[in-house]
This record gives sequence, C-alpha cells and structure tokens, in this order.
Amino acid sequence: MSYISAVDHLYALGHELAHAAPGAPRRKFDLAHMRALMAALGDPQKSFPSVLIAGTNGKGSTAATLASILAAAGYRVALYTSPHLIRVNERIRIDGVQISDEDFARLYFRVDDAANRLVAARELPHHPSFFEVLTALAFLYYAEQKIDIAVLEVGLGGRLDATNIVDPLLSIITDIALDHQEYLGNTIAAITREKAGILRPGGLLITLPQHPEANQTIGEVAATLGLTAISAAGFIPPTRFAAPQIEAENALHLPRNRYTVTVDEELLEVDSPLRGQHQQRNIALSIAAAVALRSLNSYKLDIAGNRSSYKITNANIEAGIRGTRWPGRLELLPSTPPLLLDVAHNPAGAWTLRAAIAELPPARPRTLIFSCLRDKSVREMTQILLPLFDATGGDPERARDHIVLAPIDNPRAATLEELQAAARALDIPAVAAPTLADALAQARALTSVDGIILATGSIYLVGEIRRLALSDGADPA
Repeated sequence: MSYISAVDHLYALGHELAHAAPGAPRRKFDLAHMRALMAALGDPQKSFPSVLIAGTNGKGSTAATLASILAAAGYRVALYTSPHLIRVNERIRIDGVQISDEDFARLYFRVDDAANRLVAARELPHHPSFFEVLTALAFLYYAEQKIDIAVLEVGLGGRLDATNIVDPLLSIITDIALDHQEYLGNTIAAITREKAGILRPGGLLITLPQHPEANQTIGEVAATLGLTAISAAGFIPPTRFAAPQIEAENALHLPRNRYTVTVDEELLEVDSPLRGQHQQRNIALSIAAAVALRSLNSYKLDIAGNRSSYKITNANIEAGIRGTRWPGRLELLPSTPPLLLDVAHNPAGAWTLRAAIAELPPARPRTLIFSCLRDKSVREMTQILLPLFDATGGDPERARDHIVLAPIDNPRAATLEELQAAARALDIPAVAAPTLADALAQARALTSVDGIILATGSIYLVGEIRRLALSDGADPA
C-alpha cells in the first residue's frame, strides 16, 4: 500500500481531541488497550531505553535539545514529538532524519492489520486512535532501527497517554499551565496530577520550580512513589546572565541564548539557536537530564535497565545545545518583509510570546497573522496578543501595525466570525482573510519593507504558513 493511502487511512481515524458527534459519548482511553496492541506487535517498546517528557509548554523544545545532546555524544537517538508542522513524518525521527514514506506506509499497515485482528477477536473494543496507531508505528520503527535511546514527548496529559507504556530511564516534567481542561481537569493541581502519571516507583524525575499548585502536586506524587527528584534550577543562568546576549548582526534583535552555567564544577557555554528567555528553562531541563543519564549508576533506581550510564561529556552537551533544530519556535524566515513564526497555542504560550515581542525594535511596524483553536480560549488569547498590534490605540509607534485573522483547517478551530468578534470586543481593528494563503498575501501587501510579519496562535497555523513561505523561497535560518 502507498504512503498516500497510509496517511489518508490514518487521518480517517479522526483526531483524539475532535468533538464527538452530538449524542455520542467521548472516547475513553485505557492503557490496557495500547498494551494489547503492542503485545500483538511484539512489544517493540521494550527493546530500547527511553526518556519520557510531559508538561504543558516547552516539552517539545526540551525533547529536541536533549535528543541533540545525545546525538552529539555519538548515540543513535530517536525523537518522537507531536503535533507536526507540515508532514506527519516529522513526528518520528532518528538522529534528526524523518521516517521515510516507504517505512511509514509499511509499518502503518502492519499496525492497522494487527489492530483489525484484535478488534475482530474482541480483544480490543474498537480500533486504536490516531495517536495510538502513530505511537505504535514509531515504536516499531525505533526497534527495527536498533536505536540507543528514545526521547519521547507525551501527546496529551501523561497518565493515559499512549507513550506512557514505556518504562523510562527518567521522566521530565516541564512547565504546567491550564490547557485541555475538558480532558485533564480545571485546575493546575488536577492537570499536574495527570501529567505526573508518567512517574514511576523508585524512578527519576527532572523538573523545575513553577506554579505553587504544580510544585505541591508533583511533590505529593513523588513522595508516594519514593522516587529521586532532581531540580534543574542550578542550570538556569544567574540574574546577571538572565537577559540573553543580543546578536549584533540580527537587525530584529531577537535574543539568542548565550550564557555560562556550571556543570559538575566546570563552566559550560550555552549557545542555543532556540530564542527567547523562556527557552532557558527548557535548556536547563535538558542539561539536567543529560547529567542524570551519565550518572545513572549513582541513583538507587528500581526500574530494570537503569544500570548503565551514558557517556556524555560537557563538550557533548555544548555541541548538542548548539546544534538543536526545532522550527516554528520564534523562528525567523528571512524574506521581504521578514516572517517570524511562533507556535504559541495557549494563553501561557501567548504570554511567553508577548515577552519576546517586547525584544523587537518598537518603531518597526508589525503585522500579526492570527488564528487559534476554539478550546484554547479565543478571548484570552486575543486579549494577550492583539493589543500589541493596535494601530488605533494611541501609540504612534504602532500606527503602521495591522492584524490579519484567518481560519485554520481543523475541526477544533475558531471560526472567522469568532475571531472577528473577539477583535471587535477589544475595539481593535483587524482584517479577515478566507484562507491562510490569503492571510499571508494580505500581510505581505499591508506590511512595509522595514516591517515584520508575525504568525502565531496555533501550531496548525504556523505549520501551514511555514509551508507556504518555504514554497515561496523563504530560507529557514
């Protein structure tokens, strides 16, 4: 069967977060179903060690940085992330290279055949979901390719996520905020408890101090499991280094993270292409995880397979951080005018982006291309971002700014009417485009050559805008 057939078949399964038909019950997930599927496939996830990363924001950046560090140390490293920007193959990588179309198609139908047999034998109540199938496919691929270690980003929550069938060498919890409340709970504590489901008795946790409710919940779960908890706070630069150095050659003055931290009594030079001060937390988590992986023998861990350490030097950590590639995160595509992409897809991400926007030259005119998913709080997202582009707000430096609203092709997307209503409620002018292609064309027409276009609000928006820009000849920095 062809790759196109495999992808079409996969998308026909429907997205986990898509709203069910009226009157239909919401799908309930059970790791027993995922375990049954993997057992039928030979339990490939048991053939390689792994690191599991959960959180609301930053887990993808942390995963990409850690995978790059491990690759710099000479290991064959799998990276599993979600969602993708342009092609579904992006989610399944080894040493930075996406799974081929041929391998994707071959393994997809192997998973699908196994699932159909289990359903026919009533060993599964229904066909596995989009994410369950994709996770099974990834684990099969990693096992076939005989990787040294897999860095796995949790898809949703943690406790019931399909990735949570592995026994990780260590677990990382990134920053937690309100998101996916319909599925995970309406409080930081409830959401944290779901994400802490990736922790294991006697295991190893890497995290950072964050929201008090999250700290308390992580502490409570850790205490019941008797695990070893390591804070990455020591790898965040001290106050005098907190503001990343500015690249003189970068006319947009986007901060590149360059600073020094101490790792095992040695100075380590951080030079990360991931821009924005918020990335310092993700880099710190990656450093802490790398140090833990090279020191596994020093921890009293009960999980089988934790007896071997990885040979990772400080020079490997430096090279891995420097070589990290994670597009769509304050990514600048040189063009005329320049295009800045950021996947801020929830209110917490929007606040982080707002801080980064403050680093841009204030007199430079800006055009915002914006859309978001309905379940990400359209009202709050627009309240955070749209005022920064208000041409009628009285700030003369913003007088040449523009906002272009557009729909995204996703069943959870806010409609154009909902986006326009949110802008009107703030009394901020915005124009509407029927598609993202039209939105990019309008933004280019509205923005002067000395300006900048910023596309944000959803991973789905950024992925499509990035595809359009690259097809027009933009050069990924």
